[in-house]
Amino acid sequence: MPNIKTLTPEAGRIDTAGLRAHDADRVARCAADPAQPWWRRLACADALTGRVPQARVGELLACVRDTGDTGSVRKALLGLLADRVELLPWLRHEDRRNEEAYGMKEEVLRARAGLGDLTAVAELATLAFSHWQSRRETGGAGLDALVDRYGAEAVLAELAGGRPEDRAAVVRLCDARGEDVIDALADPDPGVAHCAQSLLTGPDRIRAYLDGAPTTDAALWAAYALHRLTGDAARTRAVYESLGRPRVEVAGLDEELRRVIVHEYADECEKQSDPRWRIEVLCTEPPQPPDEERQLALATAALAAAGLAPRTPLSCGEANRQGGGTYHVIGYGEDGGSEVFISTLGPFAGDHEDDPAARAALEGAGFRWIDGPTGAVRVTGLGVYYFGAREPLDVSTLLFYWQD
Repeated sequence: MPNIKTLTPEAGRIDTAGLRAHDADRVARCAADPAQPWWRRLACADALTGRVPQARVGELLACVRDTGDTGSVRKALLGLLADRVELLPWLRHEDRRNEEAYGMKEEVLRARAGLGDLTAVAELATLAFSHWQSRRETGGAGLDALVDRYGAEAVLAELAGGRPEDRAAVVRLCDARGEDVIDALADPDPGVAHCAQSLLTGPDRIRAYLDGAPTTDAALWAAYALHRLTGDAARTRAVYESLGRPRVEVAGLDEELRRVIVHEYADECEKQSDPRWRIEVLCTEPPQPPDEERQLALATAALAAAGLAPRTPLSCGEANRQGGGTYHVIGYGEDGGSEVFISTLGPFAGDHEDDPAARAALEGAGFRWIDGPTGAVRVTGLGVYYFGAREPLDVSTLLFYWQD
């Protein structure tokens, strides 16, 4: 007869069906045993869904409360026991805000919402306003669960703090009740206005609003929403022109660089971005994409002619051994220890050292060298994802962008 070890001999080799058919008490004991490997305990926690032995509840809850236990196991067990009312005081304790285990804070809030804890509304609103989809979904689902339990008015009453995340939650709840949320396009926070525009579904209502939009930003958000729904580029350009072609002015950012950056990043920029970037990319012509092979051949030949002994170009993903981005790397020098970067967005080159020999060679071949001052210009108002952050980046990072 199989036992738990034969059903879970190693990570990645789990007999899920066999474990779910195994004696629940033994499975629960394994899940609660810190001497067992974390992956076996996780498998046991999953196998207990819908059949937690009452006699083992205390042991399992002790694991959940033990901040020294493995975070992934605690999170799984909390999900398993989230309906236990006796957990609520612990879930509501201020120490839960300092939980370090990945995903534990979200699981705590999910459990609080499931137990009907109205005091979780503000934290759920913060979660629902997150940049991360999984967190947004958890926060939104928690708010919905509380609305189902207490009604929208009770939840809305908890969102009177006036924070952007509160206002965004109010917009979503009002939209879910069938209320018109178009006035939120004038919200001073771009994240709230972005939320509102994403919920709009009636082109005629947006057109009517456009005629009397209270602010330039509100008009831009309306034009953006209308374009999303209709794809009417001519109407979008007409609004853009009528408003005086508003844009975010960035000191030190010339038109050549602005154009390639706008058309690479503004279409998928983060929710807190200024709407001017979003409309500019819709209403301006994109640059001609470069012939990357020709660029790399020119750069390699120029470096070779300068006696710099270039190596074979590598994509930034190859050079970093993972990921991808917007540039190639050409190593050069006798030991290959020096590098230049060739952007895939246009005829732009640069490096970390500002090597005068490499610069002269590449400028002679028609490349534009991105020096320190130019590369350091921060493109304000344009949120771009970069290693977990979503803030405005500088020109150098945008032209020579890599993400693993």
